[in-house]
Amino acid sequence: MPTVAGKRRKVRFPLAHLKTAPLATQHQQQQQRHKPKRPGKPSTGESLSGKMASPARRIPALFTQPPPIRDPLVTETIDLQDATMNKCLPFLKGVADSQPGPFNACGVPALQRDDHIAYLYDSLEDYPAGFVAMDASRPWMVYWALAGLTLLGESVSRVNQRVMTSLRPMQNRTGGFGGGHGQTSHLASSYAAILSLAMVGTPDAFALVDRQAMWRWLGRLKQADGGFRVCEGGEEDVRGAYCATVIISLLDLPLALPPDSAAREAGFENLTDGLAEYLSRCQSFEGGISGSPGVEAHGAYAFCALACLAILGPPEQTIARHMNLPLLLSWLSARQYAPEGGFSGRTNKLVDGCYSHWVGGCWPLLQSALDGKPQADKPPTTVGSLFSREGLARYILSCCQHPVGGLRDKPGKHADSYHTCYVLTGLSATQHVHYRTDSSPCSHKNFAAAFSWQFTPTNPEEDVFEKYDRLTAFHPLFVVPHDAARKMRLWFEGEPFANDQGEFDPGFAP
Repeated sequence: MPTVAGKRRKVRFPLAHLKTAPLATQHQQQQQRHKPKRPGKPSTGESLSGKMASPARRIPALFTQPPPIRDPLVTETIDLQDATMNKCLPFLKGVADSQPGPFNACGVPALQRDDHIAYLYDSLEDYPAGFVAMDASRPWMVYWALAGLTLLGESVSRVNQRVMTSLRPMQNRTGGFGGGHGQTSHLASSYAAILSLAMVGTPDAFALVDRQAMWRWLGRLKQADGGFRVCEGGEEDVRGAYCATVIISLLDLPLALPPDSAAREAGFENLTDGLAEYLSRCQSFEGGISGSPGVEAHGAYAFCALACLAILGPPEQTIARHMNLPLLLSWLSARQYAPEGGFSGRTNKLVDGCYSHWVGGCWPLLQSALDGKPQADKPPTTVGSLFSREGLARYILSCCQHPVGGLRDKPGKHADSYHTCYVLTGLSATQHVHYRTDSSPCSHKNFAAAFSWQFTPTNPEEDVFEKYDRLTAFHPLFVVPHDAARKMRLWFEGEPFANDQGEFDPGFAP
């Protein structure tokens, strides 16, 4: 949302077209009437223990002091890093003027849940003319809002019809969803549309998708080197690979390439042929994963590649086989900074709240690859964590909450729905341990392992956040609630796949 004079600028539907108040206003009115009280919540300026806030004394020095080892070479990059660290330190210490309280016994501020919910409802309203540049991102704006609200425990059922009405004209007869009505189909916008429909979760929402056209369109995007273009005539990268695999698995599409797919000329028979090998070639000399072979490693591409591999098969097989794990672990570990506690997306770059998901979401996938084959429906006996859950939770709750609602990149930045969604997703990842089991609800074997994930909350005795600040758990591969992913997949398993004449064709069955 844009801000004016330090306050969130409301955007509204024209009143003449409204039968009810805007959703953000409805939510705020309900909160005024039925606002739940936090257990033992103190007045502003006090800690949750009832003492006046002096959080610096309750925070480990790792998060309150500059690193003990400093690079003696002064460069523009070093100066920017120091400036960012100095902006974050007052928030990490709990002494920033704009920081909302109260603080708990660990010196961590509470999650401003109601403000973030109101912000996300507001993001579903009309936008000013200046947002025309976002016109091709309409499915994303829907997804970010729905995901953020769901993470915060809100039911999105009140906007179900609006979501379907918005997405229906974005679907093209040739397959896939564009960023808006009449726009070219793109894998990124199709991914956001499918996940939004998964969160709506009704048969009408699922039936909106033209699976036959989607399957043929994906066949045209499949490339001779194993990867996928993001659109016809567009670039090829790991985003396309991940988005395509999510769509294929959730919609239970046939793996066989359409008869007219050009990828058949390369000897491929299935949509997934050569895909894991393509992703393997994207690992860089540093150990990270790039968007395409031979370019710079990036945290978001790392998540896309690892999640894609974990959908293709069990992580202990796919990730362990196609990635150099020691190098990858080293590169990803270097993305978490101290004292900030957050993640950067690339080498020598600054922390950014959105990487709480893009990098933070890599860890359960790597942990699963290292844990090996699951033995039962119980969490593995893993000790500790591959990343600092405490550090990331401190960065998110201390540095990323905007005073008037929504979450942001870092102090000094405005909030937006993209960062609100992915910062909350990262916070949820710190609050839950995800693990794979040896059972799946799927009746079809394709991608069955992707639906065998479960979760358990982290140990409250080790948490630095309060129990009422725990968020909804999201599936580590599909980035929607576990039940939403499972429900969509099972619904499509029960729907026979049709041929061009609308008749069931056993040759197309998954």
